Amino acid sequence: MNELQTILSDSVNGLLSDRVTKQLIQKAEEGAFPAALWSEVEANGLTRVLVPEELGGAGATWADAAIVLKAAGEHVAPLPLAETILANWFLAKAGLDVPEGVITLLDGDFTHSGGKLSGEAKRVPWGRDASHGVAIVGGEVVLVPLSGANITPGLNVAREPRDHVVLNDAAAKSAKASLPADAMQLYGALTRACQMAGALSYLSAQSVAYANERTQFGKPIGKFQAIQQQLAVLSTQAAACGVITDFACAQAVKRGADAAFEIAAAKIRVDDASSVATSIAHQVHGAIGFTYEHGLHFATRRLWSWRAEFGSGTEWAKRLGRETIKGGADALWPHVTAR
Repeated sequence: MNELQTILSDSVNGLLSDRVTKQLIQKAEEGAFPAALWSEVEANGLTRVLVPEELGGAGATWADAAIVLKAAGEHVAPLPLAETILANWFLAKAGLDVPEGVITLLDGDFTHSGGKLSGEAKRVPWGRDASHGVAIVGGEVVLVPLSGANITPGLNVAREPRDHVVLNDAAAKSAKASLPADAMQLYGALTRACQMAGALSYLSAQSVAYANERTQFGKPIGKFQAIQQQLAVLSTQAAACGVITDFACAQAVKRGADAAFEIAAAKIRVDDASSVATSIAHQVHGAIGFTYEHGLHFATRRLWSWRAEFGSGTEWAKRLGRETIKGGADALWPHVTAR
């Protein structure tokens, strides 16, 4: 890692490892937004990691942001960190001022005219806790305060807020940005893939630790060959997802929206790995892993929720399949090997 990446890693992992406790996550799932932790996250500049220095950010790249996103997933931080990072990046791309506070993503059906935004978005992350929302309408990045929005609370499987937000002629600021039409879906998938890679890393480390602590027939269960084999599969899945998300982020830096192939492949890979890894992790932990008192489910429920967001692995696989068929058989091999 370079100097900036080392600083980011030390900052985010140090902060989250100290602050994200089982009690804090439980309170968040009961509806108490961790405002104190959020304030520390903002004070450390983590929400502006992709914002240029001249706009008050760290001036980092997607390769750097991956460190923060993976840490958020690994520590299962109950915060809209990924959403705010991405929303702030959209604002910076459009040259709009980045406000303080939680900023969420409005991925829905909106119309924008005369500085007014109308429409609705379903399953908005932390809509009830956000001061602003960001939508992309007609090639413009639109920033809108959510103080006057009609918000119906909802939850995903991980009990993270996923709200229904309705706006009627809400005053908004906007500016053109050089972004693809599917920027919300594309870069949302990249952020989720990084978070999921972090959560998979947690599952691997937690399962290995538990297997070395839990004894049966006079020795740790990690000494049994069947358990060792399963742990090897789990570790391999986590490592592969770490590599493919790092590569997708590196290509996003190098090639921008042309890295859609790599981003799609990363989302497909982590979605597939989540099914295998969560199954193994719960089998290794046995009955204790299915209880609410044990913390394993905080990661597994997030993986089950995140894999369906910003396009499931199946949806991204269909997209790659359509693009491959469109290119024809002769273009397949060059298309893959060019990367």
